[in-house]
Amino acid sequence: MKSTSMKIKQGILFAALLGLPAILSAQNNENLVDNGGFEASTGKAKKLGQIDMATGWKSPTGARADLYLTDSKMPEIAVPTNAHGKEEPKEGENYAGIVGFSFGDKVPRTYLMAKLKTPLKKDMKYCVSFYVSLSEDSKYASNQIGANLSKKEFSTDQKSAIIDKTHILHENNKVFNAFYGWEKVCGTFVADGGEKYITIGNFTSNEDTKKETNKKSSEVKNQQIAAYYFIDDVVVTLVSEDAPCDCAGQEEDNGASATIYQKAIVIKDRATPKEKIEAQGVYFAFGKDKITQQGMAALDLIATELKANPALVLSMTGHSDPAEDELAVKKPYYLDMDKKRVAAVTAYLVEKGIDASRIKSSTKGSAEPNPEIVETDEDDLKMAKNRRVVFAVF
Repeated sequence: MKSTSMKIKQGILFAALLGLPAILSAQNNENLVDNGGFEASTGKAKKLGQIDMATGWKSPTGARADLYLTDSKMPEIAVPTNAHGKEEPKEGENYAGIVGFSFGDKVPRTYLMAKLKTPLKKDMKYCVSFYVSLSEDSKYASNQIGANLSKKEFSTDQKSAIIDKTHILHENNKVFNAFYGWEKVCGTFVADGGEKYITIGNFTSNEDTKKETNKKSSEVKNQQIAAYYFIDDVVVTLVSEDAPCDCAGQEEDNGASATIYQKAIVIKDRATPKEKIEAQGVYFAFGKDKITQQGMAALDLIATELKANPALVLSMTGHSDPAEDELAVKKPYYLDMDKKRVAAVTAYLVEKGIDASRIKSSTKGSAEPNPEIVETDEDDLKMAKNRRVVFAVF
């Protein structure tokens, strides 16, 4: 005959086993990162280096990461324009920022760390993802931006790099060199069991980190000797047949152009509204419909002219790159880039107060190469010139 205590222990174990599927089921669609979009805060950040004001987040080293807020009255940490550049949030209203690399470690790396809602279960698979965007004032761009899942938290007052295992990287471990728009880092992690913390940053030595040097933009006053990245939308979820790891959006670079062409425009003093508008062009990164700051400036001019001349009707044509159209056969993400770009431009102009009835649009895909392409252009520049929206008025 079994003792009463043995029966109690067996009852507890049986109940725990019964409850395990429910726990795992509840985790399937639940983000185990509390405040993954940096929306909640425990206080009001007033300067750079105050990531600890974001609920659940902190920096594990003496060099502090940054928090950017849409409603901030402090220009250096405002959204979308701040001390490091301009970027709209990937989701919500806020985002964070870290130093991922600097030459000779002259600018200390920074990291983001959060405690997960529940420890990870042994041998279970988890989908881990977040988004990055390179700041405009970065002299460098780098790869090795990833995530580490650990049982213990990293903690040091030293302003030093954390050299450890990177569990989640972009599938190609690409150099994130796009100034505008967000790029996804995503992968599957099989837990040893008991992991409680996620940390985001560069965990690889400088010698094993690939870097690229960026040209200084005319709009940047002080270029920092580092690769600085905005971070947003951090997610950790349990993987199952019903909720697999969806890394769509973590597009391969496919050797494609990362260049964004910017047309040099000279407008005469006596130019007509029609001439001013038709001189403009909006150009895009490969596989993107994100409007750059230069593109916004062109559209602001167009909006001003249309408001001053209410009889004018705007006609726009969207174009894609031949490489985008070719890739779209295998990857649906790249389908209809011309339509996506026209839609983005239309939405921007409507937001600026232009009635949608005054905007007509068409798309040409890659059927009509940019007539401004010259034989001496490198292939990279030819590709960039084709990714465009152009304008006419009548």
